[in-house]
Amino acid sequence: IFRGILISRFFELNREIEAASGMPIGEVMALYGQDGYRGMEAEALALANGTEHGLAAGIFTRDTARAHRMARAVKAGIVWVNTYRAISPVAAFGGMKTSGYGREGGLQAVYDYTRPKTVWINLSDDPIANPFKPR
Repeated sequence: IFRGILISRFFELNREIEAASGMPIGEVMALYGQDGYRGMEAEALALANGTEHGLAAGIFTRDTARAHRMARAVKAGIVWVNTYRAISPVAAFGGMKTSGYGREGGLQAVYDYTRPKTVWINLSDDPIANPFKPR
């Protein structure tokens, strides 16, 4: 069903190794082949979501409906469909599970650097009413 993992074009390994389920640092990509019928989606999602990490996922398919189903179901902070490592400062980037907390880029990142404050200003020349007396 699955052909294995191709790592850096040099090694073909099975999916039980740590490089497939861990979070290696560097240029490592675990690739799984799929025979193409819909019954395999559940197994592919189990593999993708069965790890403690969730930084990013890549889905390659010609089926747009499948792309939407898989992107919605996979637990990753960013999902690329038919592309990989496309980023922009206007789009939020960050992981799920043990792959990070919060987001970099986009409007979400602005909230990490701001703190709301409420200020009330009376612009009237009239004296204020007793603020401790219920109105």
